[in-house]
Order: sequence, then C-alpha cells, then structure tokens
Amino acid sequence: MGLEFVDKISRVIPTIKPPSKPLSIKEKLYWTVGILAVYFLLYNTYAIGVNQQAVNQPFLQLISIVFAAKIGSLITVGIGPIVLSSIVLQLLQGSGLINLDMNNMANKARFQTIQKLAAMALAVVESIIFVLTGYVPISSPALLPVVVLQLAIGAIVIIYLDETMTKYGVTSGINLFIASGVSYAIVAGTFSILLPEAISALQAGGAAAISNAIIAFGPLFFAIMVFLVSIYAYEMKVELPLAFEQFRGVGGRLPIPFLYVSVLPVILASSLELSLTVWFRFLAGVHGSLQNLARFIALYQSVPTASGSSLQLTGGITYLISPTFPLPYSASYGGIGSYGTYFTYLATHTTQLFLPWGGVMAVPEWMHVIIYTIVLVILCVIFGKFWIELTGQSPKNLADQIGEGGWQIPGFRRDPRIVENVLNKYIPTVTVMGSIFVGLLAALATLSGAIGSGMGILLTVGIIYMLYQQLEQERIYESYPILEKIAK
Repeated sequence: MGLEFVDKISRVIPTIKPPSKPLSIKEKLYWTVGILAVYFLLYNTYAIGVNQQAVNQPFLQLISIVFAAKIGSLITVGIGPIVLSSIVLQLLQGSGLINLDMNNMANKARFQTIQKLAAMALAVVESIIFVLTGYVPISSPALLPVVVLQLAIGAIVIIYLDETMTKYGVTSGINLFIASGVSYAIVAGTFSILLPEAISALQAGGAAAISNAIIAFGPLFFAIMVFLVSIYAYEMKVELPLAFEQFRGVGGRLPIPFLYVSVLPVILASSLELSLTVWFRFLAGVHGSLQNLARFIALYQSVPTASGSSLQLTGGITYLISPTFPLPYSASYGGIGSYGTYFTYLATHTTQLFLPWGGVMAVPEWMHVIIYTIVLVILCVIFGKFWIELTGQSPKNLADQIGEGGWQIPGFRRDPRIVENVLNKYIPTVTVMGSIFVGLLAALATLSGAIGSGMGILLTVGIIYMLYQQLEQERIYESYPILEKIAK
C-alpha cells in the first residue's frame, strides 16, 4: 500500500522536534517533571460547564485509571485515542492492509504520522461520545459544544505531551501518565476511603471493632499482594550466553524475561474492552425492530446514584467481557458494603442477556467473571504476539540485531538463521505464557477490588520496572559510551 502522500500531510501537522543532541539523565528527568506538572494541572482542572457532583460513578474510576484520565476534567479522554489508534494500526499492519518496514526511517515516520492523525480524530470523536452519552454530565445543554471543544483540545494536548515525553523524557507519556494516575489514586484512596472506614469501625466499638478496622484495609492489602507478585514475575527470566566475536573472552547474557512484552498487552486489551463500553452507549437509544439486537450487544439502564440517576452498562455481551464489577468498599463511597457482601453478589447476582431473536436469558455473575477473564487472557495473547512483531522483538529481528552487533551464541555458528532457530525455542513460548500470566493476574487483581484498581497496580509495577531498566541502561551508557556503540 503506497503511503507516500502521508509525507505531505506530515509537513502540515505540528510535530515535536527531537533534541539536537543526546540528553543526559538529569536533563531527561527535568523534562519528565515538567511534563508531569502540566499533566496534573490538566488532571485537576474541570472543563467549564461540567456538573462535577454527577461524575463520581464507581465504574468511571476504572476507566479513569486505565485511560490515565479524570472524568469531567480537561483530560477526560486521556490516552484512549493514542492506545486505540495503536490497536487499529497494529491490526492493519498484522493483516497486511498496511505493510510498512519499520526498519526504514521514512516508513516509520509515515506510520507515526498516520497514528497521530488517527489519535487526533479519535480524540474529537471520543470527546463527543463522552458528552452526548452522559459519561460527562453537563450543567446546561447549551454548553455541550463548549465542553466537547475543551475535552478535544485536552486530548490533543495529551497526544503532544506523550510525543514530548518519548523524545525528551525517560519513558513514554502513556507509561508516565498511567503510573502517576494509579499512584495518586492509591494515596488518595487510602486516606480518603480506607482510613476513614477503619476509624469509623473503631468508633463503633464492640467485640469486632478491631477486626472490622483491619478488614477495612483489605483493598490496600490486595494492592500490596499484586505489587509483590508482579515484582516476582518480572524477575523471572531465561538468560542465553553471548560471546563477542571480535574480542575473545568478552561475553555477556541475553535476558529473555518471563514477561517478555511487559504489561503492554494488558494496556491494549483493557483499553479495548473499556472503549467498547463507551462507544456502544449509543445503543441505549435504539428502539423498534433492532432493540433486541442492541440490548444483546450492550444493555444500558438508568441506575440510581448519589446525584440522581445514571445510565450504566448492566447486561449484554459487552457487559460480560468488561470489568464492570462493583467495588467492595463501603456503600458511602460507591461500593456495595464489604467483602462479604461483594462475594455474595458475585455468587448470586444475575444479569440479563437479551437474545437477538427474542427472549431473555439470566446470566449468573460468576459466569461474567469467567467470561471476562477468558476474553482478557485471549486478547492479551493476541496483542502480545502482535506487539513483538510491530516493535522488532521477534526472534528474526532479535537474531539480526545480535548478528549486526558482532555477538553470537557460544557453540553455534554466527548465522542469523541459526540464532533465530535458537530464539524460536524461547520467545514465542515466553510471549504466550507471559501474556496469559499477566492477563490472569490483571483479572484477579481487578476482581480483588484492590485500591487504585488491581489492574492499575499491575500496569504501574510494569511501567516502573521498565523505567528502572531504562535508567540503569542509560547510566551504564553514560559511564561507558563504547557499550552504546556496540549495542547499536
């Protein structure tokens, strides 16, 4: 597919120029802090015309964390357009509709331009959807275009902040914004939700006062457990010995971590699932002969809230594959009371599945748990395999990089095809197993009701781990510049 016309478009679209010279770690940290300050300024600024009291719905908390957003603020849309445009282009690249060699700088620039254009278009579309469907309640219908304009501009600013972070910061903007949002949610949730609940339990007195106060910190306990399990998983790896051909006695190891693609499959999979719950909200207004089909896809009903009522996803296929589970917090914070009530709900509650040909099927909530988990794991595997091909981490690409760098695996001829065969014994298996593990862990973490969302904690651990590895590598390169030349 010829995409030379994109070169003309790229000259018109504003682009963040890369630094004229390599930045030191200290300079990158300065840029990172500055970008983070701008992000939190947007995060804590509500759009003019938004009804702030009506946006505190429990389900919106998970959307906010995964999209690194805050519903009702200038960055309501968050990183959603960036992630979705990446998903669409991955599918097009994987299907062969777009066939670009990412090792070619011109093709890579075209790919980035297309992704930026798609992200901007999605930023506008999602801003309209968030407002029209009521996810962002407005104080007056006359302010609808004003609110949409603010959200679209905020989303486009996030796109450029992400680009700036990629070129000047220590990691990508997506990673930074997700980790920052989750960290903020954990601290804020602990002091504004869990601590007051524990104090209330102690003040109530009685024989169970202390145990109730301890149980109140259950979401924080699960958050810590997810954190520790994630760290342990990241430390698991297979190391292949390497020898440098030009210098005898110089060797190293090629680590192939168990989580080879890190948390990127979960980011893409969860973003896709949550995006469907937003996009399909239009089906709530479908009537007539197509009503049963619309309800089969996604059933939205008016649910009472503290500020009145809200249209929420309560059934349908989309509900069964989405993490629309109640929080095990106190009801005063949008939850259902306690862990006992929460597990009873999962065991006894049923949802409606309208069949396209007529009739209604009652689906137990525990089936929702199973279906959600299976679909999330499958999506993680699919996106994991796509990602290693798209980012040059496949056995073939890695074998070429090893050969070009002058390295070889001891005991094997220095032939990229032989090295590729060796890597094929590890990377495809590790990619699938790691994607399954991270999908299961994300599902279990979400079901646990961990503070800050279990999925958010899993993403944050992976992001921090990647950031640590990147900073450590750059520190070594600054101390020994020759190593950077060898690596390239």
